[in-house]
Amino acid sequence: MTSPAPIFNQVNLVVADVDATVAFYRRLGLDIPDGPGEWPPGSGAHHAEANVATATGTDADLDLAFDNEVMAAMWNAGRRGGAGSAAVIGFRLGSRDEVDERHADLVGAGYRSRQEPYDAFWGARYAVVADPDGNDVGLMSPVDPDRRYTPDG
Repeated sequence: MTSPAPIFNQVNLVVADVDATVAFYRRLGLDIPDGPGEWPPGSGAHHAEANVATATGTDADLDLAFDNEVMAAMWNAGRRGGAGSAAVIGFRLGSRDEVDERHADLVGAGYRSRQEPYDAFWGARYAVVADPDGNDVGLMSPVDPDRRYTPDG
């Protein structure tokens, strides 16, 4: 008997300040409901999450979750400490202009640009901004095959 393939359903970021992280991702445009705050009461643990619409435009069972170090220790006893990562959390936006606009808005609000918007070799407009914990957040337009090119290098 063959088991079905696992279903990818969550990206969980361990962050220093859940409220600051939620503010960043809300500014990016995600709908993140207000969480319970500290839970359990008195523990210092904080969690928030959003169900993310997939590239198909449907509301799928894919969550982007945010936990502080105290909460992360509750569900992952072997976790190594520290915030930020080598991964890029990518979001496809509606247009090339929207990449520039969202990037400018986030940088104008004080978030750090890691990659200014540019016309990427695969045909999309692309930029990267760091969230409050240093996680790279990619902003990408739909791919335009007529704009593809071979990069120098």
